[in-house]
Amino acid sequence: MALIEVNDLRKSYGGRPVVDGVSLAVEEGEIFGVLGSNGAGKTTTVESIIGLRVPDSGTIRVCGLDPIADRAKTTLVIGAQLQESELQGKLTVAEVLRLYTDCYPDPADWRTLAERLGLGEKLNTRFAHLSGGQKQRLAIALALVGNPRVVVLDELTTGLDPAARREVWSLIEDVRASGVTILLVTHFMEEAQRLCDRVAIFSRGRITAQDTPSGLVAQSASGTVISFTPSRPLAADALAALPGLASITQHDGKFTLAGTDETVNAVINLLARNRVSAHHLRVTDSTLDDAFLDLTGADA
Repeated sequence: MALIEVNDLRKSYGGRPVVDGVSLAVEEGEIFGVLGSNGAGKTTTVESIIGLRVPDSGTIRVCGLDPIADRAKTTLVIGAQLQESELQGKLTVAEVLRLYTDCYPDPADWRTLAERLGLGEKLNTRFAHLSGGQKQRLAIALALVGNPRVVVLDELTTGLDPAARREVWSLIEDVRASGVTILLVTHFMEEAQRLCDRVAIFSRGRITAQDTPSGLVAQSASGTVISFTPSRPLAADALAALPGLASITQHDGKFTLAGTDETVNAVINLLARNRVSAHHLRVTDSTLDDAFLDLTGADA
């Protein structure tokens, strides 16, 4: 069952379309990722889903509710951590969490959330004195404190160091395991590839591709990446004629080719015929980052 349904969503500013016919459905219990370059329309779409923006046309339903017409009910089923948010600077972390807890009929234990997000030692610290990463953790806690059915996370781990980022990923996986549906906006491809069941790629206000992370990688023109340094000069035009080749670059004598399994076999055969050894040969699968660049083109 889809807990978030968006159909033909449109929003313009000053006559310029920012969201241009977006449709998507997020199934119950999944983590659905939203990727896109700046200005692609992803944040406007998400803000419309949580009721912060009124679309020009189209329909949105969250747990069967219209986020504009049923605003009060919607706030009880959806939690949100926005890309930018501010709180009164004199409030402590504990005061903020208690305040938000009182807004919900069946809240989570805010102390447990604070500990899980590394804020246990900051409960008496005023919001104004928190670091950027600590403010981000608090925003995530506030999105979860109401025990929502749906959580929207916009740039979830911005400002967090790599270790803290992985701790938050583990928390989000635990949240999903408890049955919560998550809509995740991110520009970290590793984050999307690890967490998301499905991903929508936005470009110029539209969804250009929508699939599982592995499915998007499979759609990419460069499914496999081959890199090596030849033992002696090798003609670039010979490599350019290889079957399945999507791209080729050369830097400091090292070749990097993107293509298919057929390309890998052809490279090995070409090197053998020319009696050329391949130093530091690496063959790897493409990543979601590669797929994103292929699927968004110039917008990336």
